[in-house]
Amino acid sequence: MTTPSPQAGTAVPSSRLSRLARLGSLASGVAGGMLAEGLRQLAQGRRPSVGDMLLTPANARRVADQLAQLRGAAMKVGQLLSMDAGDLLPPELGEILARLRADAQPMPMSQLVTVLEANWGKEWTRHFTRFSFTPMAAASIGQVHAAEALDGRRLAIKVQYPGIARSIASDVDNVATLLRLSSLLPASLDIAPLLDEAKRQLHDEADYLKEAGHLRHYRSLLAGHPDFTLPEVVEALGTPNILVMSRVEGQSLDTLEAAPQAERDRVARLLFELLFNEIFAFRHVQTDPNLANYLYDPASRKLVLLDFGATRRFDAGLVDAYRRLLAAGMAGDRAGLDAAASEIGYFGAEIEDRHRRLVLDIFVQACEPLRHDGPYDFGRSTLARRMRDVGMQLGTDRDFWHTPPVDALFLHRKIGGLYLLAARLQARVDIRALFLPHAAGAA
Repeated sequence: MTTPSPQAGTAVPSSRLSRLARLGSLASGVAGGMLAEGLRQLAQGRRPSVGDMLLTPANARRVADQLAQLRGAAMKVGQLLSMDAGDLLPPELGEILARLRADAQPMPMSQLVTVLEANWGKEWTRHFTRFSFTPMAAASIGQVHAAEALDGRRLAIKVQYPGIARSIASDVDNVATLLRLSSLLPASLDIAPLLDEAKRQLHDEADYLKEAGHLRHYRSLLAGHPDFTLPEVVEALGTPNILVMSRVEGQSLDTLEAAPQAERDRVARLLFELLFNEIFAFRHVQTDPNLANYLYDPASRKLVLLDFGATRRFDAGLVDAYRRLLAAGMAGDRAGLDAAASEIGYFGAEIEDRHRRLVLDIFVQACEPLRHDGPYDFGRSTLARRMRDVGMQLGTDRDFWHTPPVDALFLHRKIGGLYLLAARLQARVDIRALFLPHAAGAA
């Protein structure tokens, strides 16, 4: 075992009362900041709006810092907001909340030991010859530690922050209230279904036994695949709050930005090929495209797949509707797009024609790589900017607020994340050729 050393970090508030107090303190601080900013603007002869008063750099820092200390659902909502709302956010808030995608403050060692003892008993060290108390990574739900088993196996151990699972419902509701106060969300928008689904998804992500099941399932689906490596679950040490896996080495995908064009193309092609298999063959999709969920092994040229907490199963009816949606998008068939999108649930009952046309415009643009003959050059494409422009046109129109099906939102997150990753790698991928084997029966 390694000798424990002092570790920087802040204790995760684990009781509902302490977490509520943190959010209450945050609300008070934000309110004070709003008052100060309002007085400043009035002194300058301007009539301030609620949004202007709330979204100051100082208030944005308050929000980001407190969510980072709370971790769990509170931080996860901040991450999703910064990742998925993107250019719809004011730059002051967007830039600071973007920190939450990668940064979380680890638990201090004393709190970590308390969690380990609660799960494995006082003599937990008997399972290892070495355990590193300094985490390799810290995120919203838990942090990862390196260890060595008695038989010499190198392990990666994901330890959940205390109190995260039981705080999810209240955290999501409290953060949603803060978003309402910001005027970023219109009062008319019914986000209750989204909040309910966010709670369900976060409860799934906080159940490490369930994640272990997803990981085992993916290992069986990709068994023998020459291009993918996945960790192996160590069953004997698993609990709902601790996930123990074999440690798989690799480099961040960022390192591929300097790789030869052919290798960047190959890696991006593998990820899109996997996505189509996930949707149409497995009906089992890991929906989080976070860059940290992938590694690259330069020795074997394999992709390492990590973190299966955000995995969702899709029913056959929805998958078939998406098959028809993509086939229509590949053919440039707006009527077919409209029919498939309606079946999936993209259009509210009272949708106006102009809004329907804008939604279909987004689908047409999103399917552009499917209509391209040969490798699509994501690096040179302006697709992301064009989709953003149409999306902002819809997003800033307060007459159009319809919550798409939750499964669709998670799928969009994965597809959009892979588009951005391919653009970052300046990759060229024949998307049409990858989809065609799955298009049968779409008509």
